[in-house]
Amino acid sequence: MVRLQQQAATVLRSASMVLGLGETIVAHDYHTAGEPFRIVDLGSMEGATVLDRRSWAMAHLDEHRRFLVQEPRGHADMYGGMIVPPNDSEGDIGVVFFHKDGFSTACGHGTIATATWAIETGLVPAPASGEVAVVVDVPSGRLHTVARMVEGRVTSIRFTNVKSFVAARNLLVNTELGPVTAHISFGGAFYASVAIDDLPVSCRPRDVNQLTTLGREIKVALQNHPSVTHPSDPRLSDLYGTILHETVASMGAFQQRNVTVFADGQVDRSPCGSGTCARLALLHDDGTLGIGESFYSEGVAGGIFDARIEASTSEGITPSVEGSAYRHAISHFTMDPNDPIGLGFLFR
Repeated sequence: MVRLQQQAATVLRSASMVLGLGETIVAHDYHTAGEPFRIVDLGSMEGATVLDRRSWAMAHLDEHRRFLVQEPRGHADMYGGMIVPPNDSEGDIGVVFFHKDGFSTACGHGTIATATWAIETGLVPAPASGEVAVVVDVPSGRLHTVARMVEGRVTSIRFTNVKSFVAARNLLVNTELGPVTAHISFGGAFYASVAIDDLPVSCRPRDVNQLTTLGREIKVALQNHPSVTHPSDPRLSDLYGTILHETVASMGAFQQRNVTVFADGQVDRSPCGSGTCARLALLHDDGTLGIGESFYSEGVAGGIFDARIEASTSEGITPSVEGSAYRHAISHFTMDPNDPIGLGFLFR
């Protein structure tokens, strides 16, 4: 107990940099297919692009990230985005993604939530019915999104992602459940995909703990593989997560269910938007999915993204993903200078 109190006191001294007396951070909390996304505006940050601003946030706003993600305000699987200006006048909005372990380069469910927020807050004007374009700049690049409006409500967002491509095939990894074969692909971040149809686990909530352990094992084994070096910008390098997937029966389009384990053991409740794009690259590469054909990507919480390949070149595919986000809270966070918890804590 003494050690915990000493740690909290140390945190509190640094936490004073996050909020002064009487200051607040307003957060709009959304979920996309069950995966949380906390939207905050902490200022424009320094840098010419959103990728530059991500680097600045990593150096200057890590305590804000911890304040917003850690308990008691968040939890180990929390996710969010800091609103920033777009890269240029052609964009509508920029967003720097964050989670319990740092700042990510891509986030599909967060892009869907951000575009929805931009319309619902009036930042981007929209008709009561029909479609409206929202250009969202993220660290991995510019994403063109289209919102579908029905009676003044955003019913869904489809975003067209950056070029996605296969980086490595048939990598053998030994795990506690036996040897598995991994394929690495890029969808705004690098993911290792592993089919678990023949393993004694399923992409269901009851097996999430086992799948989290498996995802971590695979990431540790492959995190230094040369294929996870981005060809044009090292800031987009590194293995972000593991996609554990299984094929499920579907009356319509080809469908898979997945559990995506990213960062240090975070579990994506949604089908994972950028991960779905990485899956599309693999499915097109092996001839399973053609251009324009729908792919239903199902998350562990039951939500489904409708994805497809819009185009293909020698550099990779252009994928798009459609899903819906819902606002469920608006919070005003404050920092009590007498609170010994400070920036908060995580139990895992």
